[in-house]
Amino acid sequence: MATASSGIQKLLQVGTKIVAVGRNYAAHAKELGNAVPKEPVLFLKPTSSYLENGGTIEVPHPLDSLDHEVELAVVIGQKARDVPETTAMDYVGGYALALDMTAREIQSSAKSAGLPWTVAKGQDTFTPISSVLPKLEVCDPDNLELWLKVDGEIRQKGSTKDMIFKLPFLISHISSIMTLFEGDVILTGTPQGVGPVKAGQKITAGITGLLDVHFNVEKRQRPGI
Repeated sequence: MATASSGIQKLLQVGTKIVAVGRNYAAHAKELGNAVPKEPVLFLKPTSSYLENGGTIEVPHPLDSLDHEVELAVVIGQKARDVPETTAMDYVGGYALALDMTAREIQSSAKSAGLPWTVAKGQDTFTPISSVLPKLEVCDPDNLELWLKVDGEIRQKGSTKDMIFKLPFLISHISSIMTLFEGDVILTGTPQGVGPVKAGQKITAGITGLLDVHFNVEKRQRPGI
């Protein structure tokens, strides 16, 4: 298993954005009652939502829980604009494991009103992430097992081979819409099994044979409250 370096590595520090792909596993789309998309569902998260391995995920007031979503993160290694699928993987600098923490109640309310998901997805600590694995250490990114446990109980386990939209297509498609810069991250979607996690619980997650991460979950404490 690769040794994770401490802290969020330099490649992530220079990134300008997180581009997340929703509903990229058919079973996950179905478990939330969503149609399987015909093209990628994209949304943005701020880089201020990153949380290093070992950190504490904060549940904001007045919520009691957040939903966990384990994902393969693709870290861009060089500027990419209008990249063809045939060369898209040349723009990958490395990979990481990330969690797309979701305030599901807020997201559901926003969706029903036709409003953006930003508040449900972009708050501080809502993108826990591992250190970056160099590209050469990941032999087959299309066949990685992702898993997540809450208090030692397995909640999610799935393979990137089941992604609806594969990595070359995602990189090409996203780069045709917005320029990707070095250090930008693409969150590639989550397999089925998403569910709530509450204050006092612990999350462990990993890419089988490559790395694992762990995070505590607590209520957010605001000064003066």
